[in-house]
Amino acid sequence: MYEHLDKLEAQSVYIFREAYRKFKNLAMLWSIGKDSTVLLWLARKAFLGHVPFPLVHIDTSFKIPEMISYRDHLALSWRLNMVYGQNTEALRAKRTFPDGALSRTECCQALKSDALRHTLSGEWTRFRLDHKLKKYVPDENTEPYTGVIVGVRADEEGSRSKERYFSPRDKHNDWNVDDQPPELWNQFKTDFAPGTHIRIHPLLDWTELNIWEYIHRESIPVVSLYFDCGEGTRYRSLGCYPCTTPVASKARNVEEIIEELRTGKFSNVAERSGRAQDLEGAGLEVLRRSGYM
Repeated sequence: MYEHLDKLEAQSVYIFREAYRKFKNLAMLWSIGKDSTVLLWLARKAFLGHVPFPLVHIDTSFKIPEMISYRDHLALSWRLNMVYGQNTEALRAKRTFPDGALSRTECCQALKSDALRHTLSGEWTRFRLDHKLKKYVPDENTEPYTGVIVGVRADEEGSRSKERYFSPRDKHNDWNVDDQPPELWNQFKTDFAPGTHIRIHPLLDWTELNIWEYIHRESIPVVSLYFDCGEGTRYRSLGCYPCTTPVASKARNVEEIIEELRTGKFSNVAERSGRAQDLEGAGLEVLRRSGYM
């Protein structure tokens, strides 16, 4: 039934293994959403049940509580090397959109882009899950992560369609959209100049429907926010609760989401239409040029 997923899975596993072979100090971003959870599942497949690099979550402190509960439950259950980073200074000073100090886009820049940049570089404190204590403690490792695996899909949003499987950034994580290497006939550029920060995208050619089909085939556990719990709404894309709204949907499980997508209910509705920050000015591409996922 889902034979087409075998090809996508094989390509993603290949990208994982190629990245691990070519780059040192890798990390993988886990946003807790469906795409990065499929990415996590594929990483475990690629390395025989083990994820050989840290999982990094950028915690804005405004995530929907179920997301954090799900993150920590899965991290403990699967013995994941879980790390989170945060812009503690901005949060302490209440320089955020919910506090009325910034626009949504400025808030994303501070709590996501800036936090990501400094977490990856090791300049700001990372918090690592201690599996014995079952809580997060300051991470003693401050070595930069020079390559980052991300669950970006080309079909999700316009700026993401400009990515490559192996996408270079400068040392500040800034992205020059006009200077991306060609990737033809499965030939990937992996020899970059010293100091280049690399983003790796194993899910680039997957679609939203592919993701849900794969979740169904593999029985991957996902956070319950994706399903209608009786109110006739569910989340299609997850983010911070002040800036994310659900869509009208009565899909209560994975099978019903797949059916919904196949009927074309959302064919003219952007997947991230519930993410209010995307609607401000140039929106997501501006954020992504400066390091946002």
